[in-house]
Amino acid sequence: MQVIRGIHNLGAHPLGCVATIGNFDGVHRGHRHVLRHLLERGRAQGLPATLITFEPQPLEVLAPQAAPARLTRLREKLAAVADCGIERVVLLGFGPRLAAMAPAEFVRDLLVDRLGVACLMVGDDFRFGRGRGGDIELLRAMGAEFGFVVEDLATLTHGTERISSTRIREALEQGDLDQARHLLGRPYRICGRVVHGDQRGRAIGFPTANIGLNRRVSPLRGVYAVMVQGVAEAPWPGVANIGWRPTVGDQPRPLLEVHLFDFAGDIYGRHAEVEPRLKLRDERRFDSLAELTQQIGRDVAAARTYLDCPARIAR
Repeated sequence: MQVIRGIHNLGAHPLGCVATIGNFDGVHRGHRHVLRHLLERGRAQGLPATLITFEPQPLEVLAPQAAPARLTRLREKLAAVADCGIERVVLLGFGPRLAAMAPAEFVRDLLVDRLGVACLMVGDDFRFGRGRGGDIELLRAMGAEFGFVVEDLATLTHGTERISSTRIREALEQGDLDQARHLLGRPYRICGRVVHGDQRGRAIGFPTANIGLNRRVSPLRGVYAVMVQGVAEAPWPGVANIGWRPTVGDQPRPLLEVHLFDFAGDIYGRHAEVEPRLKLRDERRFDSLAELTQQIGRDVAAARTYLDCPARIAR
């Protein structure tokens, strides 16, 4: 899959494509249905299927305090889109210049002059351009003027079920991992590199692998029984805490700490995928480290029981 970063790099590529625009956070079942339809249209017209998306996501710039938790980091989203067979992604850096662009200018400059869009697929609630002043009716009017077709994604339904990134975030927040898996079409995983921490877990007898979340808000918070890929040849069981560690001092960003059962080895720098299997409890503040240590022991026992790994695992 070809990734074109920034409007300024579009000039080196031939005109003509079928396209869709959106955040596509999570690349869930509904998104994949849209992308399959985009691919079919592209093949029928002999044009590359192109996804136009933004980094950072617009709300993270325009209203950062209201921006929702990301289901996927950019790297994960691009990998999931590539798995769908999409040929091109146009990655637009969202900042003041793009936010200030008038809707009609966005259409002429990006969609017509630089991409040569033949068919554009958007939802009927799609808004774009300065002050979110552009909508699907403007797109249709400009499509008639410049010769491209606008297709309303509301006509593409996934059966009778409404699937959205918002519903998945709600399921994760409620600890309903089965519902999140159903809506995504795959287990939910958090991915990141194992980084150095402050070794507080080691000091209380529960060493942890600290995994960089690289996001301001996490869709998960609490303690989970997990399976971790990327640290051994096979998925490895453990217990994870995702949050702000209120007992030892709140953090500016959420942390993901995983205690891997019966594990020894240097895994710093590894790219790990943490799959929550069961939410054990919410994160909370304890009155002392001793009380926290006792609770972690109970969490470990509960996770071992659920994951069916009571004995040491051969390394």
